[in-house]
Amino acid sequence: MEKIYKDIERVLISKEEIAKRVKEIGAAITKDFVGEEIVVVSVLKGSSVFMSDLIREIDLPMDIDFLVASSYENTTSSGNVQIIKDINIDVENRVVIIVEDIIDSGLTMYNLTQLFNVRKCKEFKICTLLDKQERRRAPVKADYIGFDVPNEFVVGYGLDYNGKYRNLPEICVLKPEIYE
Repeated sequence: MEKIYKDIERVLISKEEIAKRVKEIGAAITKDFVGEEIVVVSVLKGSSVFMSDLIREIDLPMDIDFLVASSYENTTSSGNVQIIKDINIDVENRVVIIVEDIIDSGLTMYNLTQLFNVRKCKEFKICTLLDKQERRRAPVKADYIGFDVPNEFVVGYGLDYNGKYRNLPEICVLKPEIYE
């Protein structure tokens, strides 16, 4: 990992802080949906690490599924959200928790909210590891938030830049010269 860290400006959130917060979110979801069977949907690829840890902290029966949605070209949102891979589970009359790595502009999550509303979920909740309010361009509010983060380019714990840095165990700020 030493080679990867040369591109990192600083660690923003430690792996211990992440583990503690994931446990708290899992407990909150368990409490909020006692007696329900939930569907947890991971927005790939970024949220895969978060979702893997999160579902082990939720003490409820569940199905899991994955979707791929994209609105990014390099480091900026294009505003055009595409569903590249959709879920395979029927979610009508079911509790759905969509798990995202980061809500930035909010455009992807706004479009996913519209999509799941059409699918007539019993209840639809948004869970994000990171929330970057400063950059919000769409009216989206997460129900479960790991951490609020400043307007800096972050990687690690599933988040990437051009496919790299996902394997870092912390949330880190990438040096600007790497992506500029």
